[in-house]
Amino acid sequence: MNIVGNNLADRLVLAAVIALAIVWVAPLMWVFALSFKPNEFLTQRTDVIFSGPFTLKNYIDIIGTSAVFRWIVNSIIVALSQTLAMLVLASLAGYGFARTEFPGKNVLFVLVLAGLAVPEQAIIVPLHLMFADLEMHNTYTALILPRLAMPFGVYLMTQYFKAIPRDIEEAALLDNASRLKIFFRVILPLSIPAQATLGIFTFLHAWNDYLWPLISASKPEMYTLTLGLASTQSNFGQSEGIGYLMSQAVFAGLPVFILYLFFQKYIIAAVSGTTVK
Repeated sequence: MNIVGNNLADRLVLAAVIALAIVWVAPLMWVFALSFKPNEFLTQRTDVIFSGPFTLKNYIDIIGTSAVFRWIVNSIIVALSQTLAMLVLASLAGYGFARTEFPGKNVLFVLVLAGLAVPEQAIIVPLHLMFADLEMHNTYTALILPRLAMPFGVYLMTQYFKAIPRDIEEAALLDNASRLKIFFRVILPLSIPAQATLGIFTFLHAWNDYLWPLISASKPEMYTLTLGLASTQSNFGQSEGIGYLMSQAVFAGLPVFILYLFFQKYIIAAVSGTTVK
């Protein structure tokens, strides 16, 4: 009786998971299908997605934009630079808060945590004025530096380093290993799951970032992909260019999808908190 009940419960859970997956995937499939529809057809109806007419014109128009590959390169440079810098800074700061003692440590950590409650819109104007005074707008430095102040990264690495048993570190100290050597050779390898998680979230946030590049990059050659694609939309794009709009969404998300295909086992391991074997 219990086996029958368990099987029925498992099937109900499976059915619920499948239903939720369909609900989640349906909008994505709708966007993907409309991206292959002529804009003239979509001005009349948008509910026919599995039958013709189909066209590649929307994607050809995107690729035909002369600066699109420059925008892709800009996004790659900004996203990778932010990710690498964030991993270095958050790891060092997290290790300092978790394993060392210095005056004002608790006060400083509370200030870092307080940064989690500050919305990014609240500091946009001061950031803009500061980089304008330094004449750094329209540079990679201006696109990268402000996003490195991410309290979540410091908090995540601090909590992960605290969970690592101190016995491992103390055994290395008995062998006269320096603090820096222990960090790089003992602690850092043990924190790979947390670093993978932080790296993935930082890369996705940097790739999809729109607000700060919109303010800092005013020259088309410094646009990131999301900003550049948005700049090509016409005033009536949401009514007369729906297919082009949908193809832009697919095109902007395609690099992230390819990244997931190549690194999916690492991403799943990072999200689940396990290590890749």
